[in-house]
Amino acid sequence: MLPTWFPALVALHLIFMVTFFAGSFYLVRLFIFHRQALARWEPDRGILTKQFGLMERQLLYLVAWPSLLLMIGTGAWMVWLEPGTLKAPWMQAKLGATALLFAYHLVDQRIYGKLARGETVWAVLTLRLWTQCSVLLLVAIVFLSAFKDVQWYIGALGLLVLALLLFTAIKAFGGKNPGEPHAQEGKHGT
Repeated sequence: MLPTWFPALVALHLIFMVTFFAGSFYLVRLFIFHRQALARWEPDRGILTKQFGLMERQLLYLVAWPSLLLMIGTGAWMVWLEPGTLKAPWMQAKLGATALLFAYHLVDQRIYGKLARGETVWAVLTLRLWTQCSVLLLVAIVFLSAFKDVQWYIGALGLLVLALLLFTAIKAFGGKNPGEPHAQEGKHGT
């Protein structure tokens, strides 16, 4: 028998999930701005990279990491209260997607570290594609939680179609930004 306050635990889990994904989406957007700032001339480059670095640090350590850890903690608490869910294939898939989400965030941490040290990171297009990986994980996790018994091949097909649509949109609309100096792009890596 679940405690009467269990729905509050579910609500907290969802709140932490929303704040983590919001932070994650915006963090990679800041990486894109930071990467674009590296192509500017001084003093703009120094001013912008310093500001983006500060914003990235605050978002990473004050929003994204705490939200991710609290999301995992409340999820583990729910499983502890209802251990039978671990046998369900949808929960095993959700835990796998959560592990991928944690790995995704570790890559974000690595990108942040490289930018903070002034090292070369991925190209803007690669960062735009990277942020869509978290979108795919969000969709997978939400659909697994909502439908629970969906056939794996239907879910995989849905994610593949969504990935293709996102990739097509990025290629079509995510081209060069107006006003971005591209002549220096090669100096700072891709």
